[in-house]
Amino acid sequence: VQLQASGGGLVQPGGSLRLSCATSGSIFSIKHMGWYRQAPGKQRELVATIFIASGGITNYVDSVKDRFTIATDNAKNTVYLQMNSLKSEDTAVYYCNAVVGKASIRYWGQGTQVTVSS
Repeated sequence: VQLQASGGGLVQPGGSLRLSCATSGSIFSIKHMGWYRQAPGKQRELVATIFIASGGITNYVDSVKDRFTIATDNAKNTVYLQMNSLKSEDTAVYYCNAVVGKASIRYWGQGTQVTVSS
């Protein structure tokens, strides 16, 4: 499984961005996918998860609930993270992740920088 993340950038507080994670390879065996973020000097944090093998159930860290939405476009084999009402504390490098197969092997995309600043 290969993951290609894109969509980061510079946005003002209150603005929106949509991150994309294009998948290829053995995507039929993906169980769930997530977006993580890592701010300077902080540990990587799980932001949102979509449980593909469970009908698309989603889960979010409290700090982004009602602002971020994770979704899939099966026709494009892509997972999105729609981020609205962005805050300075959302500034981080964002990574997409896939958990694959019975062995739950993790695959990572390259990071994409999101900077929220006026």
